[in-house]
Amino acid sequence: MLDIKFIRTNPDIVREAARVKGIDLDVDRLLEFDAEVLSTQRELENARAELKRRSKGAGGPDASDEVREANRRLREKIQELEARHRAVEAARQELLLRVPNQPDPSVPYGVSSDENMPIKHWGEPPSFDFPARDHVEIMQRLGLVDTERGVRVAGSRGYVLTGWAVFLEEALLRFGFDRIIRHGFVPMRTPSLIRDLGLFGTGQFPRSREQTYHVTEDDVYLTGSADAALTAFHAGEVLDHRSLPLKYAAISPCFRREVGSAGRDVRGVFRVHEFLKVEQYVFCVNDREESVRWHEKMLSYGEEVIQALELPYRIVNAVTGDLGPGHVKMYDLECWVPSENRYRENYSDSYFLDWQARRVNVRYRDEEGKVRFVHTLNNTVIATPRILIPFCEVHQQADGSVRIPKALRPYLGVNEISGPWPVGAEHLTLTAPVAKPDRGASPTLTELASS
Repeated sequence: MLDIKFIRTNPDIVREAARVKGIDLDVDRLLEFDAEVLSTQRELENARAELKRRSKGAGGPDASDEVREANRRLREKIQELEARHRAVEAARQELLLRVPNQPDPSVPYGVSSDENMPIKHWGEPPSFDFPARDHVEIMQRLGLVDTERGVRVAGSRGYVLTGWAVFLEEALLRFGFDRIIRHGFVPMRTPSLIRDLGLFGTGQFPRSREQTYHVTEDDVYLTGSADAALTAFHAGEVLDHRSLPLKYAAISPCFRREVGSAGRDVRGVFRVHEFLKVEQYVFCVNDREESVRWHEKMLSYGEEVIQALELPYRIVNAVTGDLGPGHVKMYDLECWVPSENRYRENYSDSYFLDWQARRVNVRYRDEEGKVRFVHTLNNTVIATPRILIPFCEVHQQADGSVRIPKALRPYLGVNEISGPWPVGAEHLTLTAPVAKPDRGASPTLTELASS
């Protein structure tokens, strides 16, 4: 959320941020609630001071009936003021949670993701000298997915990864994890069931509550991304500036209801209810330039992974209408999907300044002893099964097999997937990674344990 003092003095900036992001927000109503909060607070303070003064004066046990009656009416007035103050404060808070962050000046104006601006391309989309298949045909032929039985088991958008796909998914996740921790990120395994604090913290609540699965019996939610848990990880804490930046790499199952997507991407595994993701997350000092630096760094870290997987992609600068309420700026990395002859979103890289930190109250004490809110950023590294779509299509071969890029082979133990998982494969021993993966300058687990 934004500082209420900023909103009071800059209402036009807030109105414009809501307009370009397509958010319905009554700023005048918010300011009316705010004025009433301040007014009832002053009345309360004055009434409490008056009651305290009377208790020390003529309001003691020997007070007259007239004085006692006046004190009773004053106490009733205080109770009424307290109730009114709580109500208007709650109404102000509800609107405050809907106030969007101001987009960076470098964010182009636009209504939807169709207008996102390409700023970089990497790799050449493949051209095949054979009839190319889409990912569903490839994966079904190789026994990698069963969507028909997946829907039978799990309902709409259900799927079951089978055979080699199980190991391929694990290899991709571990590969992405290894690549990101070499940059000094602390590995994390965040919970799938979380309280609403992190969902309010990221800005998913209250705006997109309908996209989240709610376990009503325990009042917890299935998270749609690890960043919700990480946003709340230091909630209420005052960190030491010397600990910043805090860099976390988290893996977690993710769940999304995909409300409003009926009929969209129903074929295959692009838009599903359950998936796995490796996320990179940063808490840094309250400095805009520092946030911008980390935003670019995290993008480059994600690009390293996709480049090593030899997948052509482009980076787009998301327009204002495609930003969430808390986003200051967002890049999307989109991989080439041959069967659709276009790039499709793979993941997003975003920064928020102190908008999220204010919602969960994460602060730090700077060198001068001043307490300030941290800045937050997040970017996905790998998300499966979505990454399997460009992976299988880009690396398909004439005989129907899927080539495994060189960088991933030590994790999977094979150079290609050429057929379904063999029946009676008890003779097959997978030791993934079969060779020590290239971790750059990162310490080994043994070295970490002995340090």
